Amino acid sequence: MFEQVIGQQEAQARLLQLEQEQRLPHALMLCGPMGCGKMALAMAFAKHLLSRNGNAEAMLAKWEHPDLHFTYPTIKLSSMSTDHKPVSDDFAQEWHELIMAGPYFTMNEWLEMMGGENQQAIITAGESDALIRKLSLKSSQGGYKVSLIWLPERMNIECANKILKLLEEPPQQTIFLLVCEEPERLLETIRSRVQRIDIKRIADEDIQQALISKRGLNEENAQRVARMANGSWLKALEMLSVDSENEFFLDMFQTLMRLAYQRKVKDLKTWSERMAGLGREKQKRFLDYFLRLTRENFMFNFQEPDLCYMTQREEDFAKNFARFINEANIIPISELANRAIRDIGQNANAKIVFFDFALQMIVLLITK
Repeated sequence: MFEQVIGQQEAQARLLQLEQEQRLPHALMLCGPMGCGKMALAMAFAKHLLSRNGNAEAMLAKWEHPDLHFTYPTIKLSSMSTDHKPVSDDFAQEWHELIMAGPYFTMNEWLEMMGGENQQAIITAGESDALIRKLSLKSSQGGYKVSLIWLPERMNIECANKILKLLEEPPQQTIFLLVCEEPERLLETIRSRVQRIDIKRIADEDIQQALISKRGLNEENAQRVARMANGSWLKALEMLSVDSENEFFLDMFQTLMRLAYQRKVKDLKTWSERMAGLGREKQKRFLDYFLRLTRENFMFNFQEPDLCYMTQREEDFAKNFARFINEANIIPISELANRAIRDIGQNANAKIVFFDFALQMIVLLITK
């Protein structure tokens, strides 16, 4: 059941022990950073719970078991009526195609599957109504019903309140598995109704072995990629991609820093307009990349290679640039990026956010 999970033996053992000792709560929430395998663990555990019920193996191999209900963020398509609240079933075909490819995927991949790269996906109240109806039915196989909710922090408030009622009075023989990256965004009342299990980053050795066995890398390359992946299988896969998004992000990072250092305000305005055209999810991913590379450049100044996790291109740029990231500006630069992430997440005007971001970098880069 757990053959697709990279590492995480400790978490696997804990889940199985809860079930074997008949201490399984009605609601579990797996929390952890992107790429740690929490969704892979949840899917494997759901398969384990349902595998003993009837002739489930063939259905579970195709993720088509009638007692397994997936809930995930969706978008509003232009073809939908104005009063329609999107639900998971609207995108069931796309979701099935995504999970059949494997249990490791990103929100960006899911948005692309739905055709809404420039939208912010949420879980609507319509979805909670649909889930209530599904879970009110008896188990078709006589065992558990499993509700697997991917990224519950993206529930809107109406949906969250309805899901809370479900968690307070769970339908018979129902197990909720919530897969969460930002638990602080959930209602405190929901957090108090679930048993939280924190999933750690994947051990470098486990990523290295998976790269060798699943991707055919030699030991040296697998070790380098595993080290830079920093515990994320998604990051490891991203680094293997020839057309990696990070190459584009590095170009945008370099351009921003050079223009800010040269105080080219007009060109910085053009840069901010280009950033504004990327779509909010991609903008947030760039800002996450910006934070990481800023930290790496700060660590580069200590001349401790074991503390740095950069590609060769990133390191080549750092050799000349890193001296501009120092004890005086590392914290305000990080605060600036985190504030931009928050503003973008709250649908602020992206042109204004990124132009202000760029102008402030002019000041921060000369801080000694």
